[in-house]
Amino acid sequence: MIRLLVGLGNPGPEYQDTRHNAGFWWIDAVARQLGARLAPERSYFGLVGRVSVSGGSLLLLQPMTFMNLSGKSVAALARFFKIAAEEVLVVHDELDLLPGQVKLKQGGRSGGHNGVKDIDAQLGSPEYWRLRLGIGHPGVKSEVVDYVLRKPAPEQREAIVKAIEQTLPALDLMLAGDMERAMMKVHAKPPRPKPPRPPQPAGAAAPKLATETEEPNP
Repeated sequence: MIRLLVGLGNPGPEYQDTRHNAGFWWIDAVARQLGARLAPERSYFGLVGRVSVSGGSLLLLQPMTFMNLSGKSVAALARFFKIAAEEVLVVHDELDLLPGQVKLKQGGRSGGHNGVKDIDAQLGSPEYWRLRLGIGHPGVKSEVVDYVLRKPAPEQREAIVKAIEQTLPALDLMLAGDMERAMMKVHAKPPRPKPPRPPQPAGAAAPKLATETEEPNP
């Protein structure tokens, strides 16, 4: 089961609405859903929340170390509470997915994400779970740094927020350790809205319904 939820980002108001902070946005959404309060804890170099769930105690973490030192915070908390890598879910922005797309997986390469790189090194294992929130790619590698540290366009922000909301119903499954069903729910496409009925021509009479008292036409 998942015992530690980690959202990656950079501390400070100048970063809070940037693409690189999508992991923070996810933790904020989960904290609201679970009624958890995040508070600074020096020992773990971040904001930490604790909440009781059916399986026991759940920890929420936003590292305040800046992105490239995220592992310092994650490893300190995981070691103290004896949480294995497989019991950790790290949520982060993902360049290789479009805004609105989201993927849940275990392990894998960092894909160049500095926060993930440091967590791999500090935990000593890449076998934690990762929830990747798509932010899109600028198209040119040299522009990536500026891109992730800028605010997304309003329509992109809306798509990312909707993707975050899409994952919340899978939270109970993650906490219970049913990761296969959680993946199915996270990756399920939202139902398409029903098309509107075509408008009735002006002046068209409504179809007359037959009743038992009506006489048949001769």
